[in-house]
Amino acid sequence: MDQIAVAAFEKDLKFEGFLLVRTSEQRSSSNGSKYLDMTLCDRTGEMNAKMWDGTVTPPKVGGVIKVRAQVTEYNGRLQLRVNKVREAEAGEYDLSFLVPCAPYPAEDMLREITDTVDAMRNTVLQKLVRGMLNLAGDKLMYYPAAQRLHHAERSGLLHHTSSMLRLAKSVLPVYPWLDAELLYAGVIVHDLSKIREMKSDEAGNVNDYTTEGLLLGHLVRGVTQVREAARLANLPEDEEYVLLLEHMVISHHGEAEFGSPRPPMFPEAEMLHWIDLVDARMNEMNGVLRRTPAGAFSEKIWSLDRRVYHPHYAGEQPAPEAPKAARPDAEKAYQGLL
Repeated sequence: MDQIAVAAFEKDLKFEGFLLVRTSEQRSSSNGSKYLDMTLCDRTGEMNAKMWDGTVTPPKVGGVIKVRAQVTEYNGRLQLRVNKVREAEAGEYDLSFLVPCAPYPAEDMLREITDTVDAMRNTVLQKLVRGMLNLAGDKLMYYPAAQRLHHAERSGLLHHTSSMLRLAKSVLPVYPWLDAELLYAGVIVHDLSKIREMKSDEAGNVNDYTTEGLLLGHLVRGVTQVREAARLANLPEDEEYVLLLEHMVISHHGEAEFGSPRPPMFPEAEMLHWIDLVDARMNEMNGVLRRTPAGAFSEKIWSLDRRVYHPHYAGEQPAPEAPKAARPDAEKAYQGLL
């Protein structure tokens, strides 16, 4: 599509084009007037948007809208002030430009995971992991790993899992005494129950959490699914690897403050926790660097509880501001009718 990318938005830019709706609700200001509060995005990034018209119906979350807006700044952060909005019609936009996607094809990432499972010599772990993948089903191909934080993209759960798997394989030569297949199994299954925790459309847009996600969360549901996979595989109830894998699922957040009722109590569980944390934080920081100019600090990233600095890396090429054809027409497009 011939429009400027969200990552290239600058203060005072006038924009007209198509954006995906991540969040949308009508709110009341301090004086009682109604306004529309939205998070709009394309595949390069997202931005909060306000429409100061309380008569407009909030657009459907996960849908595509056409907006006429201007980029403003509020409390040091860019924001869209929307002047006009309508639902987009089929054929008007290219969805691949709007949806944040994992950088690798879902089929390739899944194959990397299943090849690892196929090579396992521990048949108990192999049965458990295959069972968990079967319980995840086809939704694994497009599910994100989170609603707002790391790997919040189409196929983000596969992206997170396959990246962690590669990291685990690189760590093992340093600690060869670890049970490699137990670590691989923990990596593959640790977040699979996010499919039961969140509601996602096939574009990878999470609009809410499920009832069981809110009441139980993916750690508790993950433990029950490991037990279900063991039952379906006819494994003995006292099989230790079932218990070990359950513990890895429930302890991978590390401590109670972050949702784990038990800390990791054996080495592979501890390693899973740190690999998960490293991959999540590197993904978040990479996203921050992509939208922060070299030599500048980002806004405060609440999930990291800090601002992030983009160093002047030697040899780094500056990110393009926008598709070359988009900028010259941006002002002209703004003058057109929605």
